[in-house]
Amino acid sequence: MRRIERCFQRLDGENRKALIPFVTAGDPVKDVTVPLMHAMVDAGADIIELGVPFSDPMADGPVIQLACERALQHNTSTRDVLAMVKIFRETNTQTPVVLMGYLNPVEVMGYESFAKAAEDAGVDGVLLVDLPPEEALEVRPVMDAHGLDMIFLVAPTTSDTRIKLIGEAGSGYLYYVSLKGVTGSATLNVEEVASRVETIRNLAQLPIGVGFGIKDAESAQAVSRVADGVVVGSALVNQIAENKDTPDAINDAVGGILSAMRNAMDQ
Repeated sequence: MRRIERCFQRLDGENRKALIPFVTAGDPVKDVTVPLMHAMVDAGADIIELGVPFSDPMADGPVIQLACERALQHNTSTRDVLAMVKIFRETNTQTPVVLMGYLNPVEVMGYESFAKAAEDAGVDGVLLVDLPPEEALEVRPVMDAHGLDMIFLVAPTTSDTRIKLIGEAGSGYLYYVSLKGVTGSATLNVEEVASRVETIRNLAQLPIGVGFGIKDAESAQAVSRVADGVVVGSALVNQIAENKDTPDAINDAVGGILSAMRNAMDQ
């Protein structure tokens, strides 16, 4: 059984939901990332989504776009991100790590080279925002052969037919984008999320993580009542940006938000 599946099974047995933080690797400097990953686990994270810096993050709003820019200023490469995961695995062999980003860096490395390097580093899943399942026919078997779950996005506008297709193509969990727009935008409507999550559950057999619009403990708690996982990104990356000149403060700033979310979700 893969780590992501085992994580959701454990949480289900404990009647708890997954807290899934996202941060961009190498933001604001490379040395921050691995200690931050450990700090997020200590604060209650169940799965870590680690962003691979990319020059054109089209699905992301200004907050994460700027995080990519900061990471790229220090030449954070895909191989650097894999090296960070490998160091993290030296002392944490349980927490699943998902690489989230865009297809171009994977194509540059080559599917087989990337998948093997990711497996060797201890990566558990890959979410490529601009790779829909219809265009992933070459990629999926390679990732699967190296034990990597391919996680796909479901949008508020996704048809029932396509939700079923995505559920069959993916593994690990489905990422439901709760808002129409980019990361960090708009205001969450939990009733709408609940309705869509129920529809997705009837069409797909994977756990459902909900992201976009989770900003605080209150919204995390509300979403955790209807989803299997809560994904939080921009709220954390904002804290990293605010403390970019004092990196030693980042772990406490991010950990404080996650601890509050974890406590609210567990109530």
